[in-house]
Amino acid sequence: MKVLVVGNGGREHALAWKIGRSSRVDRVFVAPGNAGTAIDCENVAVASDDIAGLVKFAKSNEIDITVVGPEIPLCMGVVDAFETEGLRVFGPSKAAAQLEGSKVFCKNVLRSADVPTADFHEFRDASSAERFVNERYSETPDDVPLVVKADGLAAGKGAIVCNTRDEVLEAIDQIARRREFGSAGDRMIIEDRMSGTEASILAITDGRTILTLPPAEDHKRAHDNDAGPNTGGMGAYCPTPSIDEKTLSWVDEHVLVPTVHVMKRQRNPFRGILYAGLMLTPQGPRVLEYNVRFGDPECQPLLFRLKTDLIDVIEATVDRRLDQIGPLEWDNRPSICVVMASEGYPTAYEKGRVIRGLEEAAQLPDVKVFHAGTTHDAGQNVVTNGGRVLGVTAMGDSISAAKLQAYKAVKCIRWDGAWCRKDISDKAIATT
Repeated sequence: MKVLVVGNGGREHALAWKIGRSSRVDRVFVAPGNAGTAIDCENVAVASDDIAGLVKFAKSNEIDITVVGPEIPLCMGVVDAFETEGLRVFGPSKAAAQLEGSKVFCKNVLRSADVPTADFHEFRDASSAERFVNERYSETPDDVPLVVKADGLAAGKGAIVCNTRDEVLEAIDQIARRREFGSAGDRMIIEDRMSGTEASILAITDGRTILTLPPAEDHKRAHDNDAGPNTGGMGAYCPTPSIDEKTLSWVDEHVLVPTVHVMKRQRNPFRGILYAGLMLTPQGPRVLEYNVRFGDPECQPLLFRLKTDLIDVIEATVDRRLDQIGPLEWDNRPSICVVMASEGYPTAYEKGRVIRGLEEAAQLPDVKVFHAGTTHDAGQNVVTNGGRVLGVTAMGDSISAAKLQAYKAVKCIRWDGAWCRKDISDKAIATT
């Protein structure tokens, strides 16, 4: 069969690589792909948000199934467009994708489903938000633990964690006056800040059956010890010891199942990847947000451990027969992904810097280097083409062994300005 993967990041490289390992798959196309997918698959010069172009390619090349990686085309309605043309596609509809595309929509679903989350207030302009903050926190300006979030998509950077009233007012100004996140700031929410350990639980659902995947933990902050600004993710590991079987079962029952039921009841059935970003608080798990696709970089260590044929699971989801898929099979060894980034990320960075040592890293056992922000230059050298450049992924008999192997591979790879966090998975190692 022929499969089209939409996107050009590390997540899409991992998806395409895993799908391509299926004995049932003959060809994997990636639109638009990167330098890594060009090696493992076939790149297609169609942008991930060019919905008409994607539909045209899928029809003219008789693609059997399309897998959509990023949130932007999902929120634009790529699944609806494919299904209108009778094409099989994996992912939620435009209406269901609002779970990620709108923080307000998500919060209202959580409220309807009685899913534990932080208290919140919605605002449509800066003045009303500022008035709320100034009135409520007039007597405690230096103790204001809030998070200000742009309602729409902001590349993982639209949530601003605050400690004081001045920081909250600055965040409101960023989002609603300076419009640093564009139209994503047309609305915003201000919610209570939750304390605890973050964890990610992903599930695959066809709108009825839910297959919960092993929990992973992302590292959002740019620098070691969770310092610095938020990023798209600087590394991840799977599984995370912070989620035991009892907690996983509780999340399944009290978070995932009620959310899927409410979406179905609201005539927005959810099909695809339901990703719950959680805060493990002293009062129990609370939902920070939902994503409607695999996380990046959580996808990389997760799929690296998966033994079950991924295309079987994807097809069963699309065909609404996920109940016929037995328990998924996983490698018992943990895995870790270390993101190598360009100098300056998550703000301004240069592109076009030649990457060396990829072949050396690829020769290490139990290692796979997934490309994210890469392309080829005129001389066919692999060069940087984004802020997050590579997701160096490895497995080991323990989390510490997986970490050692991943950083061995990191040491093989170099380019001018390359950097990464040095502490990916240390929190897990400390608890084991």
